[in-house]
Amino acid sequence: MSASANPFVAILRGVTPDEVLAHARVLVAARFAAIEVPTNSPDWAESVRRLAAEFPEGPEVGAGTVLRLEDVDALAATGATLMVTPNTDAAIVRAAKAKGLRALVGAMTPTEVLAAVAAGADAVKIFPASVVGAGFARIVKAVLPREVPLYAVGGVRPDNLAEYAGKGWAGFGLGGELYRPGQPASDTEARAAAFQRAWDALPR
Repeated sequence: MSASANPFVAILRGVTPDEVLAHARVLVAARFAAIEVPTNSPDWAESVRRLAAEFPEGPEVGAGTVLRLEDVDALAATGATLMVTPNTDAAIVRAAKAKGLRALVGAMTPTEVLAAVAAGADAVKIFPASVVGAGFARIVKAVLPREVPLYAVGGVRPDNLAEYAGKGWAGFGLGGELYRPGQPASDTEARAAAFQRAWDALPR
């Protein structure tokens, strides 16, 4: 993740290959750190391949909702570098690491977080973060290796971003609050700008 990037992971669930670059370009302009295309999107691997080819210098791109070993193989073949899961599956994490992918692994309980770390996760996403609350990261980090980043995914919006800031979160995954299938790139641009403004407004 670039030091100059906003700590946001865009989740483009439902995007198609023909429209993915238009949305990605406005996210790049808003300094998003990463973009993922979930595997339950139409022809997801082609979308990821196009992203990887278009943005070799960043942001980080990859696939989300990776649930099967064959999806790890398909993702590695796109040239992308990021794998995101909604759950903690040690076999999936190990397969991703063997392919040289960075693994952002979904978890919710402290037990799952520690299992994700033991499996080799590079970072852990707490999903859905809205259920456990903004203060969860600081509590869990007390028992984690210091170098393991935690991401809040699910329920983070421009109007509540300040509640999460400064509480131990390394970044934020933005799904339906940022992108919904079929929306024009101009809507994505406006929503991304709202998140960027909210981030820039935070005290440093």
